[in-house]
Amino acid sequence: MASMGGKKIWGRKRVLLVDTQGFLLAVIVLAANIGDREGAYLLLQDLVGYFPRISCLFADQGYTGVLLDWIKTHLGWQTEISSKSENAPAKPWEWEAVLIDGQLMPRPKRKGQGFQLQPQRWKIERTLGWLIRFRRLARDYEGLPSSSETLIQIASIRLFLTRLTPFRSVRT
Repeated sequence: MASMGGKKIWGRKRVLLVDTQGFLLAVIVLAANIGDREGAYLLLQDLVGYFPRISCLFADQGYTGVLLDWIKTHLGWQTEISSKSENAPAKPWEWEAVLIDGQLMPRPKRKGQGFQLQPQRWKIERTLGWLIRFRRLARDYEGLPSSSETLIQIASIRLFLTRLTPFRSVRT
């Protein structure tokens, strides 16, 4: 385990590749101080030749740069980066003056209100939400990253099987 970038906490980073339905295709668990691009490269380098039906990869802005060229060259996938909505909150250093109790007070500038859905990103966030419902995955109890990867795979198998079987009502 490693300390995260400017934070004084220890942890791990889970890098997942899921399909459009949120089912796990690949997973790797890394130290938290490894960047998103490097983590994606470590996950995807073993997938060359796998998943021939995949043609497009959706990612957020943390997965740009040289990684996009590598994905196109080695995997043959187009990569679509989902950018933030126009109504997303402004940058933290943009402030506006607001009148509060008769005094002008600064507050961060906002273009829109509340949560802003980013295209395609909700699919991976939904999968992460499903996985957190498993008690062993809610906290990082495992000593080895490979143990964490295995538990994520087991949880994903269970999620897949519960969606594969038809709903049966319980009769009393």
